[in-house]
Amino acid sequence: MRDSLRERRAEVVAVVRGDTRTHELLRSRLVFLLLVTVIVDAIASVLILMFERHAPNTEITNIGDAVFWTSTQLLTVSSQLRNPISAPARVLDVFLQAYAISVVAVLAGSFGAFFHRRGVELDPPPSST
Repeated sequence: MRDSLRERRAEVVAVVRGDTRTHELLRSRLVFLLLVTVIVDAIASVLILMFERHAPNTEITNIGDAVFWTSTQLLTVSSQLRNPISAPARVLDVFLQAYAISVVAVLAGSFGAFFHRRGVELDPPPSST
């Protein structure tokens, strides 16, 4: 059990350092997704505030509410705040949901590719000669 945990920890450290091409590819994909998501979160927070702050009966009235609502949408967990009221904000909401689902799919694919390539690296298939 302890050896397994050490091996897993070593793999995580190898990804952070980019020890092999496979580790480097996973790291670059993760960093790219993180940076793009932070940028999307920031832009969407400003947009949702612009769309909603003057809408009647909205619960998104300041930048804190906007960042909270946008971040929870991107995490696909939603929030206790009601959904947007204005039409442009609802369109943005749909975009954020589609983006979040796409990011989850890209993450799953990236980890799947990583595990496959690492498996081949650690246990190469026998040569057919």
